[in-house]
Amino acid sequence: METTIVQIGNSKGVGSEISKKRPCVVVSPREIHDYMCTAIVIPITSTLQKHPCRVQCRIKNRDSEIATDQIRSIDKSQLGDFINTLSKNEIEGLQNSLKKMFF
Repeated sequence: METTIVQIGNSKGVGSEISKKRPCVVVSPREIHDYMCTAIVIPITSTLQKHPCRVQCRIKNRDSEIATDQIRSIDKSQLGDFINTLSKNEIEGLQNSLKKMFF
């Protein structure tokens, strides 16, 4: 699993979708990026809700959550600057959350 955190451009959310410029975890496999025009990302929010599907993380010295309930595919042109990578514990938490949601 890719664990890079990047900034994405302004996404126009509808209803309960997370919108605006924000950090996201890129979870699509690196091999796919050579063949597709899109990337699969999970937004990160500093609005802490402590839902079971949210993964606690620390981004830019701020407590945040990886919003696995908001997974989306975006055009690669929306991928911005590199911010950071997830820690080993954050990766494990993300993998566990995704397994609970999809398997």
